[in-house]
Amino acid sequence: MCGITGIINFKNSPREEDLRLMMKNLKHRGPDDEGVLLDNNIALGHVRLSIQDLSEAGHQPMFCNDNRYAIIFNGEIYNFIELREELKAKYNFVTSTDTEVILASYKIWGKECLDKFNGDWAFVIYDTQTKEIFGARDRYGIKPFYYYKDENQLILASEMKAIIPLLKNRTPNDKLIYEYLLYNRTDQSHETFFENVIKLKHGHYLTIRGEELEVKQWYNLKEKLNNPPTMDPAKYRELLKNAVGIRLRSDVPLGVSLSGGIDSSSITSIVYDDFHEKNIHTFSAVYGKGEWADESDFIDAYNSTLKNMHFISPNADTFYSDFENFIEAQGEPIASIGPYAQYKVMQLAQGNVTVTLDGQGADEQLAGYHYFFGSYYKELLTSFKLLRLVREVIYYIKNHKSIDALKYMLFYLLPASIQRKLGGKIYGYINADFASKWEKKSTLGEDLYNPKTLNESLVDHFEFKLEHLLKWDDLNAMNFSIESRVPFLDHFLVEATLPLSPKLKIQKAETKYLLRESVKNILPEKIYKRRDKKGFSTPSDKWFRSPDFQKYITNLLDSDTFKERGYFNVKKCKENYQRHLNCEINIAKDIWKWINLEVWFRKFID
Repeated sequence: MCGITGIINFKNSPREEDLRLMMKNLKHRGPDDEGVLLDNNIALGHVRLSIQDLSEAGHQPMFCNDNRYAIIFNGEIYNFIELREELKAKYNFVTSTDTEVILASYKIWGKECLDKFNGDWAFVIYDTQTKEIFGARDRYGIKPFYYYKDENQLILASEMKAIIPLLKNRTPNDKLIYEYLLYNRTDQSHETFFENVIKLKHGHYLTIRGEELEVKQWYNLKEKLNNPPTMDPAKYRELLKNAVGIRLRSDVPLGVSLSGGIDSSSITSIVYDDFHEKNIHTFSAVYGKGEWADESDFIDAYNSTLKNMHFISPNADTFYSDFENFIEAQGEPIASIGPYAQYKVMQLAQGNVTVTLDGQGADEQLAGYHYFFGSYYKELLTSFKLLRLVREVIYYIKNHKSIDALKYMLFYLLPASIQRKLGGKIYGYINADFASKWEKKSTLGEDLYNPKTLNESLVDHFEFKLEHLLKWDDLNAMNFSIESRVPFLDHFLVEATLPLSPKLKIQKAETKYLLRESVKNILPEKIYKRRDKKGFSTPSDKWFRSPDFQKYITNLLDSDTFKERGYFNVKKCKENYQRHLNCEINIAKDIWKWINLEVWFRKFID
């Protein structure tokens, strides 16, 4: 895991000091080594976190064996050993790195090499003969790739904070801010919170020839889902085991981010039981027994098994000390404080391991969020499978003591115009003029909240929602020089799981049915039987009632900049915050958006 930077100047030679500044701003991603390539109008920079082949042979930019192609690479190609074996008759390898395997693959197969990779990546290859640039991003957006282009230059990097200092004008993207405030979404398209800073979409590549930029899709998820395989828990377990096993390839210490949920627990148990890694390290956030977000009862189920369990306890004081650095680490506004728990978990892992395994992606494959019940129930209703619908609703009410699933179904059945109006009532603190300006220009509601079937909803989440979770995962981990790996996003596992019957995903009001059944013999019983979902959460409602935050939030709401930006109904914000302080309501997510957006403006725009 590393950081990549580049400047392609269409008029003159790039300034090396600009490239060095970009690399400096990404040094947390690559503390072990760095390198630059300067060739006429091309400047490429790399900061390295050494994972595979820790020797100097892994230095980047790296050239292929005939020096024609040079690469800067962030990520891991997990099947590099197999590809190396396939390629060695045609290519003379001089290192044992996965980086050189990419170079060899591109030299032999061209852009078709992307289909052969099992991994996660963002890389740029420079052809020193034709002066062309080829850049690519992995299938699901696990590794970041941003760029900015004007008539003079194209700037690219792993993180926004490397690009922004080189821009003369920094303009906020109000459309994305509207969708963030109303829908809690941040990464549903190629747009970012900065106008004209673009995200290379997952499953896409770009080519630069002279001043011409061309972007094309190389991976289409929907095309991979036409022929669902036969599946049972044993087959799913084998696929998941393979996905975990290949991600254990590392020349540095490795651990697991253990939240107490079934996803990270499944990974932990597979590493321990199937691969006999008895000394595996785990890292968890806990808040004390009885706290809403605390998962220690479930994490403690491993106490008699694991020897190296590490814990951290985020609280109002730590968050108050950290939140500005946390916002700066993210580079863009984020929808909730939940990622702060993971931020602290990665801080805990630093110094113990260099690689972690994480459970991202299971919810989107196997309907782990409760609003997926609404998608499933809508599908059963509209296809007139009423008996199954009634049975599932009865199980849901019995198991969860709630009718939330029915509310989600009803919401999905409403016309988009009413959905938007309901959103406006829920988020009444948004400035009415700002909301009315953007509500008809945004199609996000239709994209995400009008699923015809459960599986369609899951695929839409892969296309429009999953990436913001992956971005936070990457930024939190890399902020502390940790590589995060996500076994559930192995493309063989994804492509085999997404097209399966909904009955294998939701059954008797249980989410992730197939996963539960596949690992029940190795999971602690308490985790196998749990029905709620929290993940890495935080008790943020209490935190925003602390004396430090009361003072900070009051001053923020009174500030001229907050009032003048025009995004919020300041009077309503003050009224709601007072009600929050009185424990009449819990609007922690709303309060966070006020803070997050204002601090982001002050750090990155103003």
